[in-house]
Amino acid sequence: MGEEHYLDNDEKSVVIVMTSGPSTAHRCATPFYIGSILASMDSDVSVFFTMEGALLAKKGVADNLTAMKGGKTILEFIRDAKIAGVKFHLCKPAMPGYEIEVDDVIPEINEISNASKLADLILSCDKALFF
Repeated sequence: MGEEHYLDNDEKSVVIVMTSGPSTAHRCATPFYIGSILASMDSDVSVFFTMEGALLAKKGVADNLTAMKGGKTILEFIRDAKIAGVKFHLCKPAMPGYEIEVDDVIPEINEISNASKLADLILSCDKALFF
């Protein structure tokens, strides 16, 4: 009798709520790495940047941030996840508090979304992860 694996069931959608940002850089690579893996396993993966995590969607922030000294930049992790098929949402209500204008947003972001989109993603997904 083998172990049950993720691919053995119908749970195929994951939302990752990204609240970590530059003040906790060591927490910023894993969500994109696991998102890439899940998307590569044919899961429908969305990352929602909110709270301080919204800063990672601002040009010039993630490309100058690493989770560990000498490691890949967070922007490289974001781009790897994007290539794997992860969709990115930026929390519109968080933008003014972090002084993010629409023109400041990295091109990897698919959609600037309201909080109702996050609620919809959480209620409709199979798994929700919070970083």
